[in-house]
Amino acid sequence: MPFFLVRFARLVGARLRGWRLSLAIAAFVFATSWLAMALVEPATNEITHPANYWWWFLVTAATVGYGDFFPETFGGHLVGAYVIVGGIVALTVLFTALASQIQMVKGRRMRGAVEVDLSGHTVLLGYTPGRTEGIVTELCLEGDRDVVLGAWDDVAENPMPEHERVRFVRGDLTSVDVLTRAGVARATTAVIDGRDDNETLTMAVAVDHVNPDVHMVATLRDLNRCEHLRYVNPAVQCVQWHMPKMVTEEALDPGITQVYAELLGGTGTGNTYSTLLPAHLADRPFGECQTHFGREFAATLLAVRTRDRLLVSPRWEVPVPAGSVLYYVAAERIAADRIAASRPAGRPVS
Repeated sequence: MPFFLVRFARLVGARLRGWRLSLAIAAFVFATSWLAMALVEPATNEITHPANYWWWFLVTAATVGYGDFFPETFGGHLVGAYVIVGGIVALTVLFTALASQIQMVKGRRMRGAVEVDLSGHTVLLGYTPGRTEGIVTELCLEGDRDVVLGAWDDVAENPMPEHERVRFVRGDLTSVDVLTRAGVARATTAVIDGRDDNETLTMAVAVDHVNPDVHMVATLRDLNRCEHLRYVNPAVQCVQWHMPKMVTEEALDPGITQVYAELLGGTGTGNTYSTLLPAHLADRPFGECQTHFGREFAATLLAVRTRDRLLVSPRWEVPVPAGSVLYYVAAERIAADRIAASRPAGRPVS
């Protein structure tokens, strides 16, 4: 009987696959074993009763065997062995099909062929070994951020499988199909890190077509190309390619590159300057110095350099010792005599 079962499985397997084959084997074994059991067991044995046999078949085929019903004759024992073998064959076929399906899905995911089911995530388009890993690590420092890495076909499979929050998509990064699989339409931010500026521009056009409202960050070797990108999307933020840290900062905090541009530019509305701490502010808390500069000069203190170290954005109560240098942001440099002549509120002129 088991030999016949194997031959039957091969015959059916030529036409059926996966769980359908497992179901066909189980149904065949159930029907034939019930008939055989009814022939070899005495009428007094309730095992063949319709209300009982399905239960006995289920626990026997699963090799559990509760023992509430059992065959009494030698022929019944043979039928029981047939059911056990049939159950093992059916379950083996089922689990093999499941394992194969899981492996196939995992393989497709590793090869970047599966559409991601994310929203509110960051899409990083373009892969450069070493550089991209650094950008992804920075993006994932905030634990709730999911990243989809998009790479061209020359990247065979996910280069960062150890990152649990990083999904992988592979293909033509200017194709709507690939951008759809990357979930660009549902993304919050799209970072375009092309292999050259022309490629970056082409990908920007495709991204804008799929999601014109996405926060787009583009890396460029030549920042003069930024105006071409802004023909595509006026809100695009351009970052120099050799500054990956700036890429992640712009992706995490939209518009921060414009702030940096204002601070670094000599003609911006906010520029950075330094001044020696005036004597009347010596040993006062940083917060009091901050308030004084804001009230008197519409300036914002950024940092303090003491004799020992540089403190960027120190705590409010940290005292600022005499001889320190203050770094501040203001529309223009504040003359030293104006700073010296000013006095904090509540402090009379000595």
